[in-house]
Amino acid sequence: MAGKLSEDAMADTSSAQLARFLVRTHWDDVPARVQHEARRALLNFFATALAGCRDPAIEAAARVFTMFRAEGMCTVIGRPGGIDALHAASLNAMSGNVFDFDDTHLPTIIHPTAPVAPALLALAQMRPLTGRDLLLAFVLGVEIECRLGNAISPGHYQRGWHITSTCGVFGAAAACARAMGLSEERTLWALGSASAQSGGLVENLGSMAKSIGVGNAASNGLLSALLAAQGFQGPAMPIEGPRGFLRVTGDRPDIASLTQGLGERWELMNNTYKPYPCGVVLNPVIEACLALHGRAQPALADVERVEITGHPLLRERTDRPAPRSGREAQVSAQHAVAACLSRGRAGLDEFSDACVAQPEWPALGERLSFIDDASLGIESATVALQLRGGGTLSHHVHAARGSLAAPLTDDDLERKLADLAAWGGSGCPPGPLADAVWSLGRRGDAGTLMQLAAGAA
Repeated sequence: MAGKLSEDAMADTSSAQLARFLVRTHWDDVPARVQHEARRALLNFFATALAGCRDPAIEAAARVFTMFRAEGMCTVIGRPGGIDALHAASLNAMSGNVFDFDDTHLPTIIHPTAPVAPALLALAQMRPLTGRDLLLAFVLGVEIECRLGNAISPGHYQRGWHITSTCGVFGAAAACARAMGLSEERTLWALGSASAQSGGLVENLGSMAKSIGVGNAASNGLLSALLAAQGFQGPAMPIEGPRGFLRVTGDRPDIASLTQGLGERWELMNNTYKPYPCGVVLNPVIEACLALHGRAQPALADVERVEITGHPLLRERTDRPAPRSGREAQVSAQHAVAACLSRGRAGLDEFSDACVAQPEWPALGERLSFIDDASLGIESATVALQLRGGGTLSHHVHAARGSLAAPLTDDDLERKLADLAAWGGSGCPPGPLADAVWSLGRRGDAGTLMQLAAGAA
């Protein structure tokens, strides 16, 4: 039969080793610090999803999905009523990622939670699933997702693949397969169906189309596990095969890294949470500009030139001198510098369509230049302002707030949830939701968590 391998053959493939790891790892095998990080990631996800739940992109997608939805009572975060599991997973993933305010796995720049958590949360409303089982499945799904990203970086992203979408579908499939208790063989099949549905392009960043890839990663991952549970077979080596995911979409994939240190080092510990709603490489630039604003409050008209020194990825991702929308502003260094120097803030309002329309900001962008310094990490940058009349202001950020060296605290994440829940206007009270996330490991029914995240009518 297609997809069948002997036990010896299965043991020799990387895909099968990952499937075995998913099936055989138990909650007690996961270190306490990783267990806690899973809760932090989920809390941050609910914060960003509640902010994005009424965004025009989500509203448009919800109208279309309503035309085709199947029967179901799965919750869409921040929105009253129910919808089927696949569409709920997709909409919740879109909401969590739409503002680029979600978490970031620094080695790969994957946003790991947006594709994985919504698939699991929808599954938890379909069938009984304890909070501990959901947390374990989440940890394992993120592990697979990010290990694939490690193996294929940096060439995969540089070739134009949107790595959150392409690797996220594997993470969602892996997590759901583990939560459903699938066998090693059927877990491998789920990864195979995920490989058939992996997609997403960097060209879509800054537009609503980005959200399609992230939403599909969640719903198609869930679909892959559901298909595998019904005997829907897949290839023997979907990940590392001659025409598998890594070799087709990567330049020189590091296949050995897929399984090195499995169960010993955990990719969730390389995850970070943003204090600002933009591409993570902009965090040190924003922090530097906020410091300069606080120190001198320079008028934009007095700034003759702006020089940003940072990792080359900063220029590659954010050199957008004339953003046309809030979405494009999220990945525009020119916009971020103008907004922070003008307002001394960097919240969702500063990366909105209204802010993009500020007439004096584009002119500053024309006076901005980048200096690449590969010795700097993406969490570091220097912003130097040359003022008319000859003065200079400069600020260097060694490790931006939200990086691994300066992480957001648990209290920071709770404040983020409260702030973004209020900003999104869903009417969802953040306090009970935060309490439920922190105590998720003790909840007998993980599906009840979503009831706390529904919006008011």
